[in-house]
Amino acid sequence: MKINKLEIENVKRVRALTLEPSANGLTVIGGRNGQGKTSVLDAIAWALGGEKYRPGSPVREGSVIPPSLKVELSNGIIVERKGKNSALTVTDPKGEKAGQTLLDAFVEKLALDLPRFMQANNKEKADTLLKIIGVEDQLKELRSQENATYNRRHAIGQIADQKMKFAKEMAHYPDVPLEPVSVSELIKQQQEILTRNGENQRKRAQAVQLQETFERQQAEIQELSAKLDALSREHVQTGKDLQIAKKTADALQDESTAELEASIKNAETINNHVRANLEKVRAEKEAQEYKDTYDALSDALEQIRDDIRSLLAGANLPLPELSVNEAGELTYKGFGWGDMSSSEQLKVATAIVRKLNPDCGFVLIDKLEMMDLDTLKDFGSWLEAEGLQAIATRVSTGGECSIIIEDGM
Repeated sequence: MKINKLEIENVKRVRALTLEPSANGLTVIGGRNGQGKTSVLDAIAWALGGEKYRPGSPVREGSVIPPSLKVELSNGIIVERKGKNSALTVTDPKGEKAGQTLLDAFVEKLALDLPRFMQANNKEKADTLLKIIGVEDQLKELRSQENATYNRRHAIGQIADQKMKFAKEMAHYPDVPLEPVSVSELIKQQQEILTRNGENQRKRAQAVQLQETFERQQAEIQELSAKLDALSREHVQTGKDLQIAKKTADALQDESTAELEASIKNAETINNHVRANLEKVRAEKEAQEYKDTYDALSDALEQIRDDIRSLLAGANLPLPELSVNEAGELTYKGFGWGDMSSSEQLKVATAIVRKLNPDCGFVLIDKLEMMDLDTLKDFGSWLEAEGLQAIATRVSTGGECSIIIEDGM
């Protein structure tokens, strides 16, 4: 639905105006400041939007004639406000009377009040877009998952950093065994060595004793020649035993207990170092586990963000390259609202408002002097290509203006 014709009298600054706007593209109402340009848009909004759009002082200053409004729409409906109370009359093509409810069915409120959309914050703009493309609930769920995963990952990351810093600050002793030493085991090993050394001593004493016996027997042999044969045989045998005993005694090596004694003495210190090393290993392992969890959450977070991007990429957006970023803010061609040019902001706002109610084919735009002539021409071409009608104002009396209003006429 579009506007075919306007007739306005005595509304705000407007004395009398008749306008047949272009069905598609841009119709520019030009003029100097204070001549009634914005009053035309306010009058259209009042006519089609209802009492909430009624100006604070609707009657033109100095006029004794009440306001009169007439809007002929492309669907055949005629909207009028006239008389002392500016009563609304809506006549449909069949000649039957209707009211504001019928107008509300196809007139988009934001098309009458585009600044309300443009002045909304970035999140409100994005929410409006998401609502009209039908992914608001899905995106809300994904954003909730994203926030929860991000917060959990952030907490895990902080713990992992703390654990790693703690592990790095812990003492480490590279020259100690991996496990604590057992003092009782060291004492046991010492006792075994002492036992073996005692056995060696016994064998040495036995060798000495045999030596003494051999010498005594030799003396007796000399003294007791009569017993020479018997003693000689005994002497030979004893000599053999002596040789064996000497050979065994000479081969014996006493083991030192010095190392074990030092280990026993230093066991507690060593064990403290071992325990410190074990604690460091445990701390590093725990820190790594938190790091692994953080990395896994990072992967999950990226997957959620991929799902969000896929959801938006597959949505039926009002404009190509229009999207909602990870912060939940509206973007166009990768730029946030504050970084868009004025013409881009108008194009985005107009496209979204049109998408809100496809039955409404027009939009009112105030103060187009923000655009240079080339940009204005491009914007008009885009409107024509989209089959949209825009009625706009501009502080100018140049050839780009469709009509010029001066002193309300």
